[in-house]
Parts: sequence; C-alpha cells; structure tokens
Amino acid sequence: MTITVALQSVPLTIDKDNVIRVGGTRVTLDTVISAFLDGATAEEIVHQYPSLELADVYSVIAYYLRQREEVDAYLQRRRDHAEQVRRQNESRCDPSGIRDRLMARLRRGT
Repeated sequence: MTITVALQSVPLTIDKDNVIRVGGTRVTLDTVISAFLDGATAEEIVHQYPSLELADVYSVIAYYLRQREEVDAYLQRRRDHAEQVRRQNESRCDPSGIRDRLMARLRRGT
C-alpha cells in the first residue's frame, strides 16, 4: 500500500474587513483559538459551531501551534481594535444608567 503525501493549505480566509475566518464559514480564527485556549477540544469546538469541519479545526489548531507568535499578534490587534470601537461607541452614548433610561422609556410607552 502506498500513501501519497500532499501539502494541504490551512483553511483560513481573510474577509473584506481583514478578519480571518475558518473553512469558508463565518466563524473567526479568534473564536476557534479562544475556545482551544479555554480547553475545548476540536470535537467540542465543532459541536459548538456545527458549520465547521473537524479536519479544518484540527488544521487551524495545528497552524496556531506552529505560528503562535504571529497568530497571537493578530489576536492582540483584534482585541485592541475591539477596545477602540467600544470606546468610540461609549463616547457617542454613555452606557451608564442605560437600563434605567430604557425602563423609563418603557413606562412612558415610547
């Protein structure tokens, strides 16, 4: 029996917003790696995100383990960007007291 060894690409794509997604799905690299770092197995990740293929998740985890520094830097840039967006949103609308304002609006019927 002969085994053919073929190179396979990592199932990652970059969308128009420069977000890395896994296996042609909307699931982000951030999501898969975060779950993995929280202790989830590849099978558990696929169970939680059924649009993913098990082989793709294993491939992405292997990529992360081989390119940890590069992926960690990408993930940090994503966290920084999320924090920046959060601050911008809060500067436009102060979140303190939002529940009280919404409840008052509900009582007024508006």
